[in-house]
Amino acid sequence: MQQQVDLNTNNYGTNKEDNLLQDILNRYLPWWPLFAILIVISLISSWFYLRYATPIYQASASLLIKDQKKGLDDSNLMESLNLFGSKKIVENEIEILRSRSIAKEVVKNLRLYAPIIQEGRIHDISGYEISPVWVEARNLDSIVPAKDIPFNYDINTGKINFNNNVYSLNEWISSPYGTIRFLINPYFRGGKLNKPFRFSLFSLRGSAAQLLAGLQVSASSKQSTVINLIYRDNVPKRAENILNELIAAYNRAAVNDKNLLASNTLAFVDERLKNVFRELDSVEHSLERFRTKNRLVDISEQGKQFLANVGVNDQKLGELNMQLAVLKQVEQYVTNKEKKGAIVPSTLGITDPVLSGLLDQMYVLEMQYEKMKLTTAESNPLMLSVADQIAHLRPRILESIRNQIKSIEAGRNDVSNTNSQYSTMLQRLPNKERELLDISRQQSIKNSIYTFLLQKKEETALSYFSTVADSRIIDVAEVSNRPVSPKRTMIMAIALGVAMLLGIGFVEIKEMLNRSVLYRAEIEKFTKAPILGEVAFDKSDTALVIAEGKRSFIAEQFRQLRTSLGYLGINSRKKKILLTSSISGEGKSFITANLGVSLALIGKKVVIIELDLRKPKLSDAFNINRAKGISNYFIGDMEAEEIIKSTETPNLFLIPSGPIPPNPSELILNGRLPELLNYLESHFDYIIIDTAPINPVTDAYIISPMCDATLFVIRHGYTPRFYLQRLDDQNKIRELKNMAIIFNGVKNKGLSSYGYGYGYGYGYTEEHTPKQKKSNKQRKTNTKS
Repeated sequence: MQQQVDLNTNNYGTNKEDNLLQDILNRYLPWWPLFAILIVISLISSWFYLRYATPIYQASASLLIKDQKKGLDDSNLMESLNLFGSKKIVENEIEILRSRSIAKEVVKNLRLYAPIIQEGRIHDISGYEISPVWVEARNLDSIVPAKDIPFNYDINTGKINFNNNVYSLNEWISSPYGTIRFLINPYFRGGKLNKPFRFSLFSLRGSAAQLLAGLQVSASSKQSTVINLIYRDNVPKRAENILNELIAAYNRAAVNDKNLLASNTLAFVDERLKNVFRELDSVEHSLERFRTKNRLVDISEQGKQFLANVGVNDQKLGELNMQLAVLKQVEQYVTNKEKKGAIVPSTLGITDPVLSGLLDQMYVLEMQYEKMKLTTAESNPLMLSVADQIAHLRPRILESIRNQIKSIEAGRNDVSNTNSQYSTMLQRLPNKERELLDISRQQSIKNSIYTFLLQKKEETALSYFSTVADSRIIDVAEVSNRPVSPKRTMIMAIALGVAMLLGIGFVEIKEMLNRSVLYRAEIEKFTKAPILGEVAFDKSDTALVIAEGKRSFIAEQFRQLRTSLGYLGINSRKKKILLTSSISGEGKSFITANLGVSLALIGKKVVIIELDLRKPKLSDAFNINRAKGISNYFIGDMEAEEIIKSTETPNLFLIPSGPIPPNPSELILNGRLPELLNYLESHFDYIIIDTAPINPVTDAYIISPMCDATLFVIRHGYTPRFYLQRLDDQNKIRELKNMAIIFNGVKNKGLSSYGYGYGYGYGYTEEHTPKQKKSNKQRKTNTKS
């Protein structure tokens, strides 16, 4: 079940789309001749435009920028030479490329403020490449803007004929527009020199603004540091030159900025070097005076030397003390006579060889004496001789020892005095060292600053002369082979679109200004009454369009209308049909007459009552005299059977209106109409009543309750939309019984004969081929049967 609902929903959506497409086709397809004419005119106009429009060419170039946010690094060598170059932001560089200052420089260098043109057949031609000369102004701020200033160039003499005078190339000319001169055009490629040239002068600001208006600068992507430059111009070479000069001016501006910064830095460094040099020289002289005054070379080294000398002196002092101690022991030994023959003390530390020799002799004699003492008597001359030698030797030793002691004590005193001096000097060294350290610190600081400034001076000089740019050209300017504007396909498409829009606009405006009912959809929108059928507009003047054997399109429509009566419940028991409309002229009498004929053609007995007592027309349609009719019946002059008139159509009868009374509504209400209807019901199969429109009078509201159905006629392009919008509201107050609508007089839409109403048709005509006539004869036989 759910699948069935979904399928129904899908079918509904599809039908809705199909209906929308069908409505669009029905609305505009009948106007196809208008659309065709507009399309042809638009295409011809677009062809002429493309033929004579000035083609625009597009030049493009690309530039790589060092962006600090996107990691573009140079080599170390290039970076060292580019001290004053900084990593840049692509967005800022785009704005710089679009700056007025860069644009003005391009305008100056390419002389774009003085364009030259040559007159052509259709439009003027730019002289950027066909003019042999350029125009240059000396002072751009003082030029007077002017247009179309004529001049001639004589290629044989190389002279310029300007302002009724002859001038040479490169000669400054005082003119009403400022001081100018003519230069050789480096981009001249030949042209027709027999035609005069004209040049214009524009302000530098205006020319720069015009250049920026045609310039496009953008990053290739969000993550890229590549900038794409695009410029469009009707002269391809000029577009290329503008982009190349723009990039060159941008690079020159960047290099000039770096050079200006470098030159300012060099001046600052030179000034600082002079000041620091003077300060450093002063500090060095102070250091020199301090060293000279204090007899210092290197305090640190002198301190170390003093400490080493003190150590050496202490060592010497120790050695001397040891020598004194040894000598005193020896002296004590020598002076002690009781210890004769004892062992001589150690002579360690005694450096005097004479004393050492005497002590050695004394040692040998004493040893000999001791040995002889053990074996020889004391009175032995040998022992006495040895003792005598010892006695003579001892004074000499004592004298030598005392001399040595005096010498050593003198040396010890000298060493002690030297140590005292070293100690005093060592105590004074920290103060001098602190003073020297202050002076040396100042010297070091000044020296470091001086060295740093020298280094920066060299680096700045290298950067100043390196002129390393902060960008790199990836692609130089190159122009497209084909013009980018006008685009043939786009122009043709626009032409077709404009033609369609003009056609649609014409149709919409025409229908918007029309306040009458034009579409069946309007009827369905404003009223709930069903539409029983449609009747096409008939161009003929005949009132009866349906007859026996007639197979025209409108005749078929009345046959369809006849068939549709069954949907309103019209049958042998319910046979009374009322026809009315909003206003006069909507064709209700025409519908009444032809519907009656249609019903009579199938063998039904039909009577038509001409009850529009104000503007009766049915009698004229059937060629019946209305001198006597239903108005006579209402006043009692005639009976029902006396006013019924037969027509030329079998089974069709007419009750004419009779004389037009002054009070039709009162006559209808006199009570005789129901009697007449009862009489007619017993004698006829269908009773068709034609009454007056509802808006001028109320006859239809009086008669409708007596009938079984009401057919309300609305005429295409005639019935005011206002009455249709009020129909349902009026029907709520005074109801028209069992109402249905007939859409009458539906005309072909647009300029073609393609259909009617919805825009479709059958193509029935009064003339038939023999095969069709045979088919029609067969249909006639079937209809009669």
